[in-house]
Amino acid sequence: MADAGIPYVSLCTDPTTGGTTASFAMLGDINISEPGALIGFAGPRVVKDTTGKDLPDGFQSAEFVLEHGFLDFIAHRKDMKRKINLYLDLVQNKPLREKTA
Repeated sequence: MADAGIPYVSLCTDPTTGGTTASFAMLGDINISEPGALIGFAGPRVVKDTTGKDLPDGFQSAEFVLEHGFLDFIAHRKDMKRKINLYLDLVQNKPLREKTA
């Protein structure tokens, strides 16, 4: 896609876990999620056993992932088409136009 100049938009729905997260979901030119989506590679128990640390509440929520820089934005499904179109206009150097309808 990069060779063709096509942006890779990754949309993380609930849940986005395991190999999908590791292999595809976090590699987009822009990474988007729906609110409250579960996003993670391994479950909380596995992560705790591996790291030996207690994990913050909600560490695999879309909101936590956004706060830590792995998502570009969160949008409700009803707003997704408009938000993605705005992004594509931006990367194609088209003037931004926010439609209200």
